[in-house]
Amino acid sequence: MKSLYSFLAAALLGAALVTGCNKPDSTAAAGSTTASASVPATYFEPTETGVQDGGVRMIPITTPKGKFNVWTKRFGNNPKVKVLLLNGGPGSTHEYFECMESFLPKEGIEFIYYDQLGCGLSDNPKDTSMWSLPRYVEEVEQVRQALNLTKDNFYLLGHSWGGILAAEYAFKYQENLKGLIISNMMMSCPAYGRYADEVLAKQMKPEVLAEIRAIEAKKDFANPRYMALLMPNFYAEHVLRLPLDQWPEPVNRAFSKSNQSLYVTMQGPSEFGISGKLTNWDRTADLPKLTVPVLSIGGKYDTMDPEHMRMIATKVQNGNSLICPKGSHMSLYDDQQTYFTGLIKFLKSVDEGTLKPSAEL
Repeated sequence: MKSLYSFLAAALLGAALVTGCNKPDSTAAAGSTTASASVPATYFEPTETGVQDGGVRMIPITTPKGKFNVWTKRFGNNPKVKVLLLNGGPGSTHEYFECMESFLPKEGIEFIYYDQLGCGLSDNPKDTSMWSLPRYVEEVEQVRQALNLTKDNFYLLGHSWGGILAAEYAFKYQENLKGLIISNMMMSCPAYGRYADEVLAKQMKPEVLAEIRAIEAKKDFANPRYMALLMPNFYAEHVLRLPLDQWPEPVNRAFSKSNQSLYVTMQGPSEFGISGKLTNWDRTADLPKLTVPVLSIGGKYDTMDPEHMRMIATKVQNGNSLICPKGSHMSLYDDQQTYFTGLIKFLKSVDEGTLKPSAEL
């Protein structure tokens, strides 16, 4: 989503500021503040001693280039269910996960915002050699240790690029996990590239696609016309299926703050497929190695192939899939009821030991 960020910062985010933030209706608002019987009595009680700062914690991490700090914030307290959130991009921020606050607290589910190194409120070393999947895996492990997340309570949810990072973490450290959620991300970047070319691109009007391809052939990705074509014809169809002037403020805010260097290094400059460091990443053949409970989430209109998302759940040893019928890449916004009903069901089923493998939630 490289060019999207600068576009949103100027035009789309500006429109959002004029029209105001999307406000939930009265029914949703009431529901989000009504605790269910499953909410622990201590859910909203602080766990830290001393001066209270809302659960924020800066975590020092060690890297090959020295020590840096990454930002985390705990929301709620549930010793049995703690969900660490990995944002997408690569290079976006935790902020677009703020919709979680309307659904998870009333179920007593603890979740933890986390800006990866180079993102949001965390340090930014401004060194492209640091934008590395193996290094990010070790960063997640250091964050896990610092937050004392264990196999008895640790769920990892990765969205988009975060899904790649979550999966890669699980392949190395699944003994630390209680559950894994891969949200809106295929397990093969080459397959994603083919889906973009062979399915999504062909859904565009031929004249629109031809102009987009001409711009890409010239590598003129900074051309304003590129995003002017992509926003209504691709993003509003496959990234977030709402009118552009109605995109939720947390989404606009997160995307407008994204790290361009990180995105281009890992993803590449094109909006179709991947051409950066992740070009050849493919873990499909390794999926049977995952024994931890896995939920694979996709959307009917996603940038990712929903059939691939179903396949993930059948290849791992203990998997479920959730395909949002109204959803796209940001199914957590454009098909919220399906997304969060399924996510909550998965978390509770794993916690209660009642998860049925190979089911579609």
